[in-house]
Amino acid sequence: MERLYGLISAVQQFAFNFTKHMATYGVKSEDLAHIKVAHSNHASNNPKAMMKQRVTVQYVMDSRWIIRPVAHLLDCCLETDNATCVIVTSAERAKNLKQTPAHIIGVQGRGTKPGGDFHFQHGNMGRVAGHYVGPRIFDMAGVKHEDIDATGCYDAFTSTVLLQLEDCGWCKKGEGKDYVKSGAINLGGNHPNNTSGGHLCEAYTHGMNMVIENVRQLRGTVDDYCPNAANGEHTYDYSEGGCRQVKDAEISMNMGWGTPAVGSALIVRK
Repeated sequence: MERLYGLISAVQQFAFNFTKHMATYGVKSEDLAHIKVAHSNHASNNPKAMMKQRVTVQYVMDSRWIIRPVAHLLDCCLETDNATCVIVTSAERAKNLKQTPAHIIGVQGRGTKPGGDFHFQHGNMGRVAGHYVGPRIFDMAGVKHEDIDATGCYDAFTSTVLLQLEDCGWCKKGEGKDYVKSGAINLGGNHPNNTSGGHLCEAYTHGMNMVIENVRQLRGTVDDYCPNAANGEHTYDYSEGGCRQVKDAEISMNMGWGTPAVGSALIVRK
């Protein structure tokens, strides 16, 4: 039914949410570009990232439009063929394994708004299900936003990051544009986001690479360009071609994309 009207690609479908948000809160395309800039900075220190080039806001703005007014080309994720794996076991079993355990203290999979309405078209089009999932998972984990050392957002597009950050409570609704420009999501900031480069710059794996990245952050085992990174020694110099390990990371949070009705999240501690 959608294709009859030219609604074919993911970016078209996702644009409904954010076009409403832009109209309501005055968000501009250049505000979104700051997300791409942060993730590209992180990817420049990731040896396995596909897109390692650091970019500027103007560079993003100069890339061709994919769908106005939401997405330039560089607001869109990569398309990649790859695989990831996460092993989940009991805390008791994990104590005897080779790798340092990362403990799941809060998780919500496919959480819905009250009533369980799964339809994309229903609900407030200017927000996503983090509005419902966020409070539940923080309560389950027994932590607050200020306790989180690193975050991971499903970044199919820069706009999905801003919506998740707002609706999971990292800033007030409508203030996401200021939050992403404040430096908070950058390495060295209060809550660095997608420290591998995420879908925008590392690779697209439906959010799993950000889960893996945050587990490595908690273990202190991210692979960057520090001379002794393989031995867990990091410089915390986040300049290009340097470090991407978050210093003293203890707790991380991952936010999965959702429609206005359905979403997911994960909080893990060292």
